Order: sequence, then structure tokens, then C-alpha cells
Amino acid sequence: MSGKIGHNLSELKWTLTGWQPFLWRLGQPVELGTSPAAEVYPITISVPGSVQESLRDAKLIPDWNLGLGHRQCEWVENLHWVYETRLPDDWIAPGKTIRLKCLGLDGSGWIRLNGVDVGEFNVSHRPWNYELTSHLKDKGNILQIIFDCPPRWLGQFGYTSKMTQWKVRFNYFWDWTCRLVQIGVWDDILLEITDGQEIREFRAIADVRNDLNDCFVQIWGQIDYVNDCRVQLILENDNRIIREQIISAEEFNAQNIIWSGLQVELWWPNLQGPQPLYTLRCVLLDAQGMRLGEKIHRVGFRNVSWKPCKDAPENADPWVCVVNNKPIFLQGANWVPIRPNFADVTEDDYQKRLMLYRDLGFNILRVWGGAILEKEIFYNLCDELGIMVWQEFPLSSSGCEDYPPDDEPFIREMKLVAESYIQRRQHHPSLILWCGGNELITRDGSYVPVGIEHPLLTMLEDIVKREDSTRRFLPASPSGPRVHGRKENLGKGVHWDVHGPWNLPGSMSEWEDYWRNDDALFRSEVGTPGSSSADLIRRYSGEYDPMPPTSENPLWRRHTNWWVDYPTLVKEHGRTPKDIEEYVAWSQDRQKQALAFVVKICKERFPGCGGIILWMGHDCFPCNSNTSIIDFEGKPKPAALAVAETFRTPL
Repeated sequence: MSGKIGHNLSELKWTLTGWQPFLWRLGQPVELGTSPAAEVYPITISVPGSVQESLRDAKLIPDWNLGLGHRQCEWVENLHWVYETRLPDDWIAPGKTIRLKCLGLDGSGWIRLNGVDVGEFNVSHRPWNYELTSHLKDKGNILQIIFDCPPRWLGQFGYTSKMTQWKVRFNYFWDWTCRLVQIGVWDDILLEITDGQEIREFRAIADVRNDLNDCFVQIWGQIDYVNDCRVQLILENDNRIIREQIISAEEFNAQNIIWSGLQVELWWPNLQGPQPLYTLRCVLLDAQGMRLGEKIHRVGFRNVSWKPCKDAPENADPWVCVVNNKPIFLQGANWVPIRPNFADVTEDDYQKRLMLYRDLGFNILRVWGGAILEKEIFYNLCDELGIMVWQEFPLSSSGCEDYPPDDEPFIREMKLVAESYIQRRQHHPSLILWCGGNELITRDGSYVPVGIEHPLLTMLEDIVKREDSTRRFLPASPSGPRVHGRKENLGKGVHWDVHGPWNLPGSMSEWEDYWRNDDALFRSEVGTPGSSSADLIRRYSGEYDPMPPTSENPLWRRHTNWWVDYPTLVKEHGRTPKDIEEYVAWSQDRQKQALAFVVKICKERFPGCGGIILWMGHDCFPCNSNTSIIDFEGKPKPAALAVAETFRTPL
């Protein structure tokens, strides 16, 4: 073998065992999956895959989506969990360097090979790499990934400045999902075997200059090589080569390569034009021209800039997004993971939801900061469907206090996370904006969004400027002088990018009056609750009766009762609903009317308003009522179809 080869460990058979913490260390054999000391004896697990999904498949825990079943799953957090597999003997190449590359480990723990610790991990948001060479045997190699107990609490409520552990937050509990603290491997695990000649890093940014007369791509990276290796770079489309260049590995390492004047078609957002994509190849060749390795990015060419809204305050942030010199009204939804156990989400799950957003006329998704950098398939599909991405770094509010951590150790770790985010996703044409996080607010009592004066956000802005300067950096969402769009502040020029409201303040006429006077430059969170279908509510109610739909019913109180609009609906209709079907009809119609009016008003104000992003898009838990417009099973509520009428209507 010359160069580098890789194996995806999803091909292997994996077993899972559960242990009282650290018992697996006490004199156990190398193969922990055969030990009788395990509390949960070996079951089969998929990689990627979560502990919870495998336990549910094995009927060791209930379905957390049914009734209050999630409460019976929390014991899983109290054990150590061991993923174990045997590496095929014919994968082990003597004299080569062999590395383990883990793209996503949700939690903290240890990597062991043949009973010896070879490394640790403690951040869910970035990949981990491990050198295995010195620990390998000629045959019979046993690999184990051992997950420690997760932190007790990182959920919606608390103190953001104290949320300094690098576990994904939202699945501890949010007001739209139950507590299901995922443990497990959430992205691919690869075994890389190299002779020291490989493409260590390959990065690219495709862009278009402001006059649209120059489409270009910037390429750079790092090659490990021996002797006279060369690098072949190819940009192609449908097997048609657009540009090709061969340079020495030394030259590639020493410079950024810029190809200008490319004859390519422009990439457009959904409903504005096509989404042509191009394949960019980086091939490592030895002195004789033999291929040693290849890495590929798919790129698209578009120019994105930002201009001030019409009649905006003189110093206000620009909120009109201009794509290829055309002002675009941003119309979209806030994206949260499809499931709390996002390790188990399939490509079909992504396709179903993203194609629905495309068909509804959405052109942007805000990947919310309380979750994760989504898998590569998400961004690939957004590229194909013309759905722009607003990507947040993993920071979010906590209710009691929303000030981001400012200690040096946290900032250093976040720097690594942010660099990793950018390195892995910056080639995607759908990605248009980096944001520091969700609802990050000062703690001096003024209740205004945190800006780049915060040391953590200063660091993030510096990284984006250095690593991905063609894209905008936004300190937080919301941003500007105010967090919320308050009625009493209308007309004062302080509503730039604001959040809320998420509920009707009173009657529909009051709601409409508020929005007729709206002066916000941008709305990155707006919503109002609407019930899921009666069929879905019944299907996931477990042993509970879905009637009455009140906060006294534990089935309706299992996340929060904020979205239970029963009292308002009873008051509006002058009586109680006769059954769950009637309640659902009332609730869904109210959400439909409210959101249809909002998006129409905002779009009519363009370019005085740059856009609206609804909170939220889809449910990741079978909420009886929530601000989502797409339910747990990926079906649009009536509000989604009403919103689509405006979104699909040209300006």
C-alpha cells in the first residue's frame, strides 16, 4: 500500500455493555463484552448509534416518546457504557501508521485498545483522533469506546456562565422536548492507515466577486509527503473539467491557490434560481503519477452581502441579504435536531424534512446554538435544495442568567470547537452566516444582547475573520439594542434582530394591531402554539387520556405547560371542546391565522424588514402542543401550509 486508506467502522459488529462506574477497570479481561460483571449484558449496537436506541430496541427501556416513558430512561445516565468491536486482522498493515478518527462522540470517556487506554475525549462538538500504531497486535485487536456518566444538568434553565461542560444541552430538557440525555457515537468512526504520504487537510471557499464577473475558488491545506509528491487539483461538473492544475506538494503547503475567472453558473437560494454544484478534487500523486489519496469537496458559486434595511437607524446592523446582487427576503425556520437521540437519525429523515422545507418555500434555516453542528448530509442537502444556513456555535441561554462563560479555559476550548466547525463546513455554498449563539444577554440588568465586547465573542469574531472571511459573523441572536420586540418600544429604532413573541398577547385583533406597527429590521424567532394532530396525540399518549388538554393533565405537562392554549381557546369559543379533535381544530386554526398574518406583514415590509425565521420548524418530540409548524412525524400543520402561500408568492 502507498498513501492512505480508510475503513469505516460502521461495517463491523459492535456490542454494548453497561457497567457500574469504573467496575470495568477492575481486573476485567480484554473483551469486556464477555464479562459476567457487566450490569447490562452484551447487546448489539449500531455505529453511529446511541445507547438509548439500542436499549429500546432490546426492550430494556420503554419508548420515551410514549406517555411519561422518558422518566423510566434516566437510569441510563448512571452507568458507564462500553462500545466494543474486534478490528479485522487484514486491516492491520505492519510498518504503517494507524489512526482512529472519531467524528462525533456525545459525551466524555476513554478509548481503549487491547485493554490499554490510548486516549480520552470530553467534547461532543468536535472530532477526536488517536494514534493506535504502538498499541496494536498482529491480530485479535479489541477496540473499546467507554462513555463516562454525563453531567447531571445542562438543560434549558440555569446559568449560562456556568454551563462549561461540552455536552449537547438541548436533550437534557427544553420546553419542546423531554429529558433524554443521549450517550453514544453520533457520527462516523474511521480507521486510517498511512505510510506518511497523505492529504492531511484540504479546504476550499468558492465565491463570486461583487460585480459577478469573477467566480473564483480559494484552495489550501496540508500534505504529508515523501520525496517528489505532487498534488492534482480538479474542478469539474458532470465529468467536464473546468480547471485543472498540478503542483508539487511543497508548493501546495506553502501557499493559498486561487483560481479566478471560472466559467461556472451561479448558485441561487430556493425559488430564485438553480443550485448548480461542482466537484473539487485534491489528488495526491507520487513521482510516477500513482494515486496515493484523494479528498473531495462539493462547492457552489454565489455572492452574499448585506445591506441596510429601508429607513433603518443610521447605525443599525444591515439585515437585507443580497445574493448575486439580488435582495432576498429571508423566510425560514429555526432548525433543531430531528430527534434528541440524533445519533440515530437517518439520511431519509433529513431528506424528508429538508425537502418539505424546500417545497414550502423556505430559503433559510437557523441551526440553533443549543444543539450540535449537524452531520455533513444536512449541509449537502441544503446545498442541493437552495436552503441557506445560519450556523450558530454551541452556546445558548439558560433563563436564570444568559451571560456566556468568560473564563480562559472555556474560551480556549471554544476556540478549538469553532475552528473545527469552520474547517468542516466552510466549503458549503448554503452556509451564509456564523453566529455566536442563542439569546446571549448581558448580566448588568439592562437585558440587551451581548456584543463583541465579550472576550468569548471577540475570539469567535477573530476566528471567522481569519478562517472564513467571506462570511458574516453575528455575535448572537438576537442582536442590537434589544432582545425582544416590545410594543412600548415600537418606533424608537431599537428593534434590530429581535426574538418573540411566541404567543398571542390576547385576541387576534390585538396580535394583528401589534404586527401592523412592527418596526423590527429582522425577526429571527417568532411563533405561536398549535396542537399536533389528534391521531398523533393519541398515538403517543401511552396510558394517559389526552382529555382534558389542560396543564393539570400530566400528559400535557410533560415538557412545559407554556404551549397549552386551552384556557384561551375556551374563552374564545365560549365553551369547552367536546373532544380532542375539536380542540385540535381550534388550536391549529388559531396558529394558522396568527402565523399567516405575521409572515405576510413582514414580507410586505421588505426591504424595511429583512426577513423572518419562525420558532420553530419541526418537533423532535411528540409535543401535544408546541410552536412547531411540522409535527414529530414530519407532517406539516395547517400553519405551515398557510405560511407557504406567502413564502411561495414572489415579491
